Amino acid sequence: MGRTDSSGASAAPRLHRPLPPLPPGSWLGLLGGGQLGRMFCMAAQSMGYRVCVLDPGVHSPAGSVADRHLQAAYLDEQALREIASTCRATTTEFENVPARALEFLAGYGIVSPAAASVAIAQDRRAEKAFVRDCGLDTAAYIDAASADDLRAAPADLFPGILKVARLGYDGKGQASVSSIAQAVEAFDAFGGVPCVLEKRLPLEIEVSAVVARGFDGRSVAYPVAENVHRGGILAVSTIPARISQDLAMRAVDAARRLADAMDYVGVLCVEFFVLTDGSLRVNEMAPRPHNSGHYTIDACITSQFEQQARVMAGLPLGSTRQYQAAVMLNILGDCWFRPPGDAQPSAVPREPDWSVVLRHPTAKLHLYGKRDPRPGRKMGHVTVLADAVDEAVRVAAQIERELGIVGPGNPG
Repeated sequence: MGRTDSSGASAAPRLHRPLPPLPPGSWLGLLGGGQLGRMFCMAAQSMGYRVCVLDPGVHSPAGSVADRHLQAAYLDEQALREIASTCRATTTEFENVPARALEFLAGYGIVSPAAASVAIAQDRRAEKAFVRDCGLDTAAYIDAASADDLRAAPADLFPGILKVARLGYDGKGQASVSSIAQAVEAFDAFGGVPCVLEKRLPLEIEVSAVVARGFDGRSVAYPVAENVHRGGILAVSTIPARISQDLAMRAVDAARRLADAMDYVGVLCVEFFVLTDGSLRVNEMAPRPHNSGHYTIDACITSQFEQQARVMAGLPLGSTRQYQAAVMLNILGDCWFRPPGDAQPSAVPREPDWSVVLRHPTAKLHLYGKRDPRPGRKMGHVTVLADAVDEAVRVAAQIERELGIVGPGNPG
C-alpha cells in the first residue's frame, strides 16, 4: 500500500533509491534523444557520469553526444533490458515516452520521475483533475470524449480552445473555437480522439516555475520566467519575470505543492496563466527540464540539467541563485529560410550568420546539432545576460531582428 504525504495524496512505494549516492563513472540512462537530452548528457558528463541514450532516431541530438546510443523503440524489451543492466538510474527527457517503459525499468533500478508522475502529465484530463484535487485553479473546462460531449458544452466555455488530451505540444493538437459547431469540426479534424475544451482566459502574462525535488522530498526552485509564445511555440523567456514578488511566490508554492502531491522526483516545470485581475491559473506541467529553464545553463549556479543528474545520482541539490538577468530566445528552423530583411521565405535553407549573435559579448549561443532545419523546429537558443532585465531585453530584441526572427512578415 502506498504511503500518504503531507498533502494527503497517496504516493506509490518507491523501491529503489540512490543510497549511497552513485559515484562518478556510474552509468545514467536517458529515454529520449532530443535537445533536452543533449544538454542533460553534457551536464552529467561534466560531473563524471556516463550516459546511455535510448532513442529510435539515427542522428538524435542526445545520441550524438552520449557515451552510448541504443537505437530502438521506447517499448523495445531487449533495449529496455540492456539499459536496465547498464544503468544504475534512468530518466526521461520528454513526457511522451510511454509510461510503461518507465514502469518496466523501475523493476530493475532507480527511475525518476516515476511512471505515475509522467502519466499524469501525459493526459490533459488527468492533469487538470489532479491540479484541481490539489486545490489549485485551472481554466474552466470539460472533458470531451465524443462530439456529443461538445454539443452539450456550456455556452460560457466559448470562445475556447480545444486541445487533444494526449501527445499535444508546442501548439500542436490545439484549435481556437468560438462555437459548438467549430468545436465539433475541430474534434473531427483531430480524428475524434479524446480532448479537453477549455475557456479562453483574459491573459495578462504567461509565466513558468521550474523546481527540482530529490528522493528525500527536499526541493529547490528557480526564479520564475516570463514567457512569450508565437504560433504556440515558446519564443522568448525573460528571467526574472517582471511580476510582483507575491505573484512569483504563489507560482513557486503552487509548483512545489504539485510536486509534493505526486511525490515527484526530478525536475518539474509548471506553466501558469496570469489573468488581468492578477489571479493565477495552472496551464500545464512538464515532468522534465523545460525550454523556459534553458537560461539556467548560463545564468545560474546550478543548471536545471545538472539538477536532473544530481537527483538521479542521489546527490544534494545545487543552488538555484541567478547571477544576472537573462533573456532566452528560441532559434527555430525558420531562420534558415528567412534571411534578415526579406519579407518572403526562401525555398532553400541557408545557415544563419552566427557572428551577428556572438558580436554581442553577453550573448551565449547554443545549437542542438540537428541536421535538417524545418520551420517551427527548435534548432537552438540564445541566452542574453545583463545586469538589468531591461538591458537584456533590449539586446535580445536586437538579436531577434538581426537573425530575422522578427521583422518583415514575422512581427514580434
